[in-house]
Amino acid sequence: MTTVRVVFFPLDRQLGIKQARWSEQVTKQAVWLSGLVTFEQAAEILRRVGRIEISDSSVWRQAQEWGAEFAAIETAERRLANALPGQRDVLRRAARSDGPMGVAMDGSMIHIREEGWKELKIGCVFDLEVRPTRDHETGDWEDVAHAVRNSYRAHLGGPDIFGQLVWAEARRRNWERAIDTEVLGDAAAWIWNQALEHFYDSHQVVDWYHATEHLAEAARLLKGEGTQAAKQWYTRRKTMLFQGHAARIAQELSAAAEEQPDGAEELEKQAGYFRNNQHRMNYQEMREGKWLIGSGMVESGAKQFKARFTGPGMRWNRSGAQNLIPVRAAVMSRRFDAIWQRAYNSPKS
Repeated sequence: MTTVRVVFFPLDRQLGIKQARWSEQVTKQAVWLSGLVTFEQAAEILRRVGRIEISDSSVWRQAQEWGAEFAAIETAERRLANALPGQRDVLRRAARSDGPMGVAMDGSMIHIREEGWKELKIGCVFDLEVRPTRDHETGDWEDVAHAVRNSYRAHLGGPDIFGQLVWAEARRRNWERAIDTEVLGDAAAWIWNQALEHFYDSHQVVDWYHATEHLAEAARLLKGEGTQAAKQWYTRRKTMLFQGHAARIAQELSAAAEEQPDGAEELEKQAGYFRNNQHRMNYQEMREGKWLIGSGMVESGAKQFKARFTGPGMRWNRSGAQNLIPVRAAVMSRRFDAIWQRAYNSPKS
């Protein structure tokens, strides 16, 4: 008869591993790692660091099972937050005593099997903190707002459920108590529709860098690619834009579109961009009021989601992506442990 000896390392005892059954702690670490790195890399880290032999397919199964639990918690929070009294009613009654807060929204693309590239909508909720910062252009120090304590929600689907998810996260963080708030985004219509639905009384700001990209495109259309005239036009209009004169830029571009048939359609498109968003382009006023004018925090979040979901050769089935998205969001928001505790201790169906 052959005797099989099972050797436990000290970490095995600490994590409560019993032969081939995964303890809560091993499962938790496998799911957490899945939110950071590929399933293959997660299995390798567990083997090398924890001396835990677990296949990448087992890591995937654990991430799918518990990711579904994370998604269920998100759904419950979303439904509860949006079933409570309407935002307008709550905001009228809320005591405004906490510091300023903000929300930023953006989108990134991930590949879904049999569907192609689909937009993953990403929201970031943050507190605003003012601190001395050196200006990159002048070298002077000034008090500038920064986004801190960022937390994220993401949704692979339409804007309405996404907006409800972001509102649920904002509400969890006591948005109603913030003394004042802002919403940042690019010019996508769905962002401002959701801002109106859930954050109707917040300052609205089109991301400064996104606006300057449109200004650079207008300079190219007007003055030619890479010309000195284009550079001069861009520099002068950039100052105008910062000072809050988006409407004047729109008028200039519309007038130019009437005078030069070649490129008129594209010029009018750029004019419409500045015309439609002029009330969201009061950059100097917002900067002086210690608000953010750039949406770097959500763009950084989009890059982090992209890093996990769009690596070389990555193709996801829809359910697989949907189960892992809330795990990734929890890791990025530093809420994984809290959500894991709720998921692990909740009754299982």
